[in-house]
Amino acid sequence: MRILHTSDWHVGKVLKGRSRHDEHIRVLGQVVDIARAEQPDLIVVAGDLYDTAAPSPDATRLVTRALSALRRTGAQVVAIGGNHDNGQALDALRPWAEAAGIVLRGAVRDDPAELVVTGRTAGGEPWQLVTLPFLSQRYAIRAAEMYELTAAEASQTYADHIARLIARLSEGFDQPGVVNLVTAHLTIVGATAGGGEREAHCVMGYAVPATVFPANAHYVALGHLHRAQQVTGPCPVHYCGSPLAIDFGEEENVCSVAVVDVAADRAARVRHVPVTSARPLRTVRGTLEQLGTVQEPDAWLRVYVREAPRVGLREDVQELLPNALEVRIDPDMVPDRAGQRMAQRAGRSPRELFGDYLDSRDGAEDGVRELFDELYDEVSQSS
Repeated sequence: MRILHTSDWHVGKVLKGRSRHDEHIRVLGQVVDIARAEQPDLIVVAGDLYDTAAPSPDATRLVTRALSALRRTGAQVVAIGGNHDNGQALDALRPWAEAAGIVLRGAVRDDPAELVVTGRTAGGEPWQLVTLPFLSQRYAIRAAEMYELTAAEASQTYADHIARLIARLSEGFDQPGVVNLVTAHLTIVGATAGGGEREAHCVMGYAVPATVFPANAHYVALGHLHRAQQVTGPCPVHYCGSPLAIDFGEEENVCSVAVVDVAADRAARVRHVPVTSARPLRTVRGTLEQLGTVQEPDAWLRVYVREAPRVGLREDVQELLPNALEVRIDPDMVPDRAGQRMAQRAGRSPRELFGDYLDSRDGAEDGVRELFDELYDEVSQSS
């Protein structure tokens, strides 16, 4: 069977105050075109369909239209919620999704059987897919409690709870002739962040080892990290990456979707198909004269100016480069005030430093210097 694996659309993203709605229309249109060309049996969207838990009507309309267009290619479509999504709001769309022939799993509910999706390709090949939407620390414990944990088990780590959930959900992976698949929105230990992820949900408390996935899984389709990559694990584990660079920290990423060919008796073969419809993000540096020679008419720019700070500098840069969304003074041009203060303080006694402080503040009460000296002498003698 063939799978198209995509993730981290972040529809509704605003970059430094600039809407990217038109870019998302082009990007998702290209993803649909890739699906038409590749003719996958199954399309997996591994979370973060939206950039915010309260998407605008335009963002909701774009996501539902994109999912519908993917379904019209003839593929079966499964999408899960990510940490940017409102899982309950996604689940509220399930009546629409089911009517459209789309499987939508926004959050983990009380019935874990809902998280295992089964199907057959047009050629009759059976597959089963474990779907694990993003779980916060608190909800990971609540989800694991469905399995009647002991007190000791309930106090284990986030990774322990995720491992227990996946193990329980994948118990049916021992059926012969079935393609076993997992999709989840997770940070895996050792994987490389793309640069624009929400840090609070990528720190080590949320990182799980790849060993949480069963060895008899034929392919694991991950979302959450925005850089396309394979992760070493007991089975094929892949991030497909985001189809557009979310922030300037991702400007070097190659935006793509993954196309996977896999069978019950054959190892997964993964190809990353580039998605090129978004405007590139670029960082440029230089003096005003140098910036005047920059030729990046189609890119969003982050600019580091090699000029002394002054009123009107930002406006001068944006006149030269209208696509400059972020303008900063190059760090090399900013004095190291901390270093200067350290140098000024070096070798000076506490009395001298406190005296300088009092001199800098007009109206210090009489006797404060003498009181400090008495306290300092008392502390020095006692130590």
